[in-house]
Amino acid sequence: MDNDKRKIAISGIMIIACILMYMVETIIKPVYAIKSIYKIIIFAGLPLVYCAFDKEVRFKEYFRINDKKQIKFAVALGLGVYLLIQAGYYILKGFIDLDNISMNLENNLSVNMDNFILVSLYISFINSLLEELFFRGFGFVTLCKFSSKRYTYIISSLAFSVYHVSILANWFNIIIYVLFITGLFVTGLFFNWLNDRYNNIFNSWIVHMCANFSINTIGFMMFGII
Repeated sequence: MDNDKRKIAISGIMIIACILMYMVETIIKPVYAIKSIYKIIIFAGLPLVYCAFDKEVRFKEYFRINDKKQIKFAVALGLGVYLLIQAGYYILKGFIDLDNISMNLENNLSVNMDNFILVSLYISFINSLLEELFFRGFGFVTLCKFSSKRYTYIISSLAFSVYHVSILANWFNIIIYVLFITGLFVTGLFFNWLNDRYNNIFNSWIVHMCANFSINTIGFMMFGII
């Protein structure tokens, strides 16, 4: 398989995965636990199927640490992101209807105060890893081998933001919604830049986890847990 075919195949898988997850979100509408199973099958299964046909692609390369200093850097950056999200929330909280968000989570995903702690742990550790494997590992580190960096930066970040379109629908007013989707695209570019430095996904995964910790902190406040 030549590089052009690899580029098309990987890009196609990313598009198909986003379409499938959109269908899960808007048509099937399962509870969160079942949606997570769909997501694992799509985001991990499709790349694994590709790997079975292309022996030059290996998941283990995403976890190869070349410089241990990167972990300290990522943790420090992650703490900064945690605080930045908290600050952003307090600045914009007058435009965010937490009651509407909690109602959407309860009605559409069966996520409520009783199970939110378990859900938040999954989101922070497992879901973040799954998204990093797909969008930054398969969709960036691997795709960079077979395509230009400019193309890879854009397609990976665009897929990451588009994937969240249906997830965040009806959560916010249109202005905040557009800001979030745009912010996710910029976040994707930033995560790709982090991984480009070390050619693995540890940096973006740690920062992603910290971002989810911060969002889940807001969720704890939303449900009255803290």
